[in-house]
Amino acid sequence: MKTLPQSCEQCLEQFSTALEDLKIYASRGERIGFSESQSRELIINFEVAHELALKVIAKYFEKHGKGPFSGSRDATVEAFHAELIDDGKSWLDMIIDRIQYNPVYTIDSQAIFLENIRKRYIRLLERFERTMTKKLED
Repeated sequence: MKTLPQSCEQCLEQFSTALEDLKIYASRGERIGFSESQSRELIINFEVAHELALKVIAKYFEKHGKGPFSGSRDATVEAFHAELIDDGKSWLDMIIDRIQYNPVYTIDSQAIFLENIRKRYIRLLERFERTMTKKLED
């Protein structure tokens, strides 16, 4: 059975749901603290939200006849130039943090990554959600 391709609006809905889940999870952790397993869950929730944000960006550009891009960095740079995101450097930092957190590398970056998720990246994703909602309503 073939599935229909998702629209940009449907991708944004999925992203919004994942972002809401991420915010709830982060808020709960702020109140009760993060155990090792809760820290991993927060990172997983963040990675899902970030991947869905990148999917929204890809669908938006596809809708406007641009792309495909060779990777998340290229899509992020293009999104910055198209004013879909307002802080290109921090979005690139998200990608770098995700790469460094990969267990293949010996760098112990989990504490920094968790701090960045809670203090920086959730706000960036919220601003992206507002921007994309506005753009798709126009």
